[in-house]
Amino acid sequence: MRVIVQNDKRRAFRVNLAGPGVRGGLAALAVAALVSGCAQDASGVRPASGQQPSAHAPDAYGSEPRAAHAARVAAARRWNLERVPLTPPPPPAKKPVITPREGFEVTGQEGLPPVFTTVPTKEKVVFLTIDDGAEKDPEFLRMMSELRIPYTAFLSDYLVRDDYGYFEDMQSRGVTLNNHTLNHPYLPGLSYAEQKREICGMQDVIEERYGKRPVLFRPPYGNYNRDTLRAAKACGIRYAPIWNEEVFADHWDYREWDRRIRPGDIVLTHFRGPGDWGGTMRDMVREFLDKVTAEGYAVARLEDYL
Repeated sequence: MRVIVQNDKRRAFRVNLAGPGVRGGLAALAVAALVSGCAQDASGVRPASGQQPSAHAPDAYGSEPRAAHAARVAAARRWNLERVPLTPPPPPAKKPVITPREGFEVTGQEGLPPVFTTVPTKEKVVFLTIDDGAEKDPEFLRMMSELRIPYTAFLSDYLVRDDYGYFEDMQSRGVTLNNHTLNHPYLPGLSYAEQKREICGMQDVIEERYGKRPVLFRPPYGNYNRDTLRAAKACGIRYAPIWNEEVFADHWDYREWDRRIRPGDIVLTHFRGPGDWGGTMRDMVREFLDKVTAEGYAVARLEDYL
């Protein structure tokens, strides 16, 4: 039985960006390859390249109504961003075909949820995904809502059960809550039945607490085997996205050798704060947005492409 393993040790490849603020990983793949300052005024916020608001045009890639754009400019100032985030294109009318990334397949892959790190698209978009649920910062929720930045959450029950209401608030803001197992174990070390309990059990929690069973599942640490994907499918999972970059409060880590973002890349981060990082969730958002916006990328909603 083939096991896909990722090592959770961090490699601190740093990206030095000009501008104020605290600066914001990827687990190296062993087998398969791979806050207070937020409300200050930042009057020098620049529009991103190509960001041309129109008076009447609907929200579109690089174009939005003037009132909405003005609100985004004000939010970018309020949260100390270097540039105004780009608006994403409309969701594709024809969804891209999602297949496992080469080298990430398992024996007997056909019919099982694909493991992928990038969505096939030519649009300059990336997808922000956030794992586990340890940090519960109300200001993070407000920041993301005001900036209108979509993201996708993958939750583990042992970390969210002390405050289910925080994630109910998150869901009410349009965020999809997905499966990251009950207890965040190393799944390939468990039997099929044990893996199924971890995955289906989290499906049950999310359905009971938030009203809907997810179709997205991220294996803890990015580690999985065929039993993992078989169990996920049996629990109603259709996709198993992992990631191509990881962002922290002060640096980025990369899966690819050239340390570049590519169209359709999935970016990982975690619900973490000063106790684990050299900064807050809000610092992480600034690290993330300042880089992707400077490189001409918008942040799109992952579920819109699946």
